Amino acid sequence: MTPTDKAISQLPAHLRAYVVKQNYDQYTPRDHAVWRHILTRLQKHLKRSAHPDYIEGLSRTGISINRIPSLDEMNLCLADIGWTAVAVRGFIPPSVFTELQSRKVLAIAEDIRDHRHIGYTPAPDIIHESAGHSPILINPKYASYVQKCGSLGFKAIASKEDFAVFEAIRNLSIVKENPNSTEYEITEAQERLASASKSHRYVSENTKASRLYWWTAEYGLVGSLSDPKLFGAGLLSSIQEAEHALTDSVLKIPLGLDCIEKAYDITTMQPQLFVARDFDHLFEVLSEFESTLSSTHGGLHGLAEAKRAETVVHLALDGDRYLSGRIVDFVNSHTGTLVYIEGPSLLEDNSKEYQFNLGPILLLWHQSPLPSQGLMNLGLGQYQFEGYLEKGGLSDIKTDHPMLQNIARLGVSPLISTLTLNSVGGGSANPTLWEKLVPGNNSFIYEDGELKVREAKIKDLDPQLSRIYSDLNQIILNGTIDRQKLDSLVKDASNFPSEWLLHSEINNYMSTLEIV
Repeated sequence: MTPTDKAISQLPAHLRAYVVKQNYDQYTPRDHAVWRHILTRLQKHLKRSAHPDYIEGLSRTGISINRIPSLDEMNLCLADIGWTAVAVRGFIPPSVFTELQSRKVLAIAEDIRDHRHIGYTPAPDIIHESAGHSPILINPKYASYVQKCGSLGFKAIASKEDFAVFEAIRNLSIVKENPNSTEYEITEAQERLASASKSHRYVSENTKASRLYWWTAEYGLVGSLSDPKLFGAGLLSSIQEAEHALTDSVLKIPLGLDCIEKAYDITTMQPQLFVARDFDHLFEVLSEFESTLSSTHGGLHGLAEAKRAETVVHLALDGDRYLSGRIVDFVNSHTGTLVYIEGPSLLEDNSKEYQFNLGPILLLWHQSPLPSQGLMNLGLGQYQFEGYLEKGGLSDIKTDHPMLQNIARLGVSPLISTLTLNSVGGGSANPTLWEKLVPGNNSFIYEDGELKVREAKIKDLDPQLSRIYSDLNQIILNGTIDRQKLDSLVKDASNFPSEWLLHSEINNYMSTLEIV
């Protein structure tokens, strides 16, 4: 079993569904030249502008300057700092990305940006995910911050619009990376994202969590306002962003919780960046954010957030019990609280076997013990609810509450006990079991968009040009000096005058020989 296979085997089934094998042979000789070109330029710039741990972290996490890294080699090195890495195909749902991070697993997009997007790409790629995210993980404090971000992000409640925006972003990144995309297709993808973004009714917990992560782990600066250092992966993996970030044209703002109110645009360089005093400062802001989440509050605050989201959430109840489903209504009174969960729902009791409910649930809880039988009456504001209580269930339900009348018509018996609602979190409490018992409930599936981009890039590379790149790569990797071979490559490269990357790579290598 390879180091990467071992990392994958340790993941729960619902996460393994998003993992793909790194097909190292898929990388073209030009892909390796793209990697080398970017890493060489970045290393020169980042020696003076990045957090001190970055350059050291490159070698300590299995990353070479001259070729695309193998995940197996990375995992051998990451094991020393307690992390692992797995390959994914482009964008994955935020809940999957954050859960992987909470488990100290880096999700690394296996593909690499097109040579036309050397400076910046909106699509996830192996340069950003490996050379951007992994090196600073050698700093234990920062690594702990990233893991905690994952834990909180996984619990944050997402709205139904959040997933529409995610799918639109994923689609745009695929279209922009495909060399065969037309201007119409790009415009259409951009309009789809704009439409999805405008559909947001409110800023969800999930969106706020992603903004905090973006302005720190992705685009964060650390140090003084006058002389900050780069530590965000988006800055450390983009030539343009790395050079642009420290110019006077970018507004530098002291990091605070207000960063979650600032939206960002993945398709352009950032006009402002937030500066953390040090890595301890990151935890201070993260702690403030945690105090705002429903997973911390629970109670009516959490129920209101869950109802507004219109997505699957889970209720953490006393006695180590969890109830997952989509909350569509709840009513509170001095007597008790009624919560209506529509559609599939999953009740877990860690002291018993799992129970699965295919229909809606009416959850009723009280702060005092309930009688074993009798007539129950609840004053629900302007509405009334009553039913005959016997052995923990209700029968003969009568109510003038519109939503609860629907429950009565369905003949759904409430779950009744003395319960305490500890918290409300995003997603189901047990994603693996949920996806097993609710087939098709997860709307995300891997399609062939990213694979078509890969195929288009391979077909776009002229065979003769591929051979020239391959020969140059081999010379550089071997460290050989063959003047005759180099002269031959220069001559062959002259047949491709517009292939700027090839000429740049040859000139850079020739200059190193002159220095030697």
